[in-house]
Amino acid sequence: MSAPNVDKPNEGIVGQVTNSISNAANYVSETVQGKGAEASKEANKEQAKGNAGDTSLTGRASGALDAAGDKLDQHKHETAGKANKEAI
Repeated sequence: MSAPNVDKPNEGIVGQVTNSISNAANYVSETVQGKGAEASKEANKEQAKGNAGDTSLTGRASGALDAAGDKLDQHKHETAGKANKEAI
């Protein structure tokens, strides 16, 4: 998770532009990672429902736990992306 670059006093226009570019790149990166986590979460939800591959109780429980972890990752990346977007 990339924290936004905060403009420092007396940094100058070049530093501010550099920070904006860095924040924009971090925003894109966090957005892509968030979408990847969302896709993984959806696949794991299907496994938890018994609709994909391993339909055993263990496989379904594993899918449910993985989906929960992916949801946390998705939220983390979306939050970081939002912070970077606001810092642009």
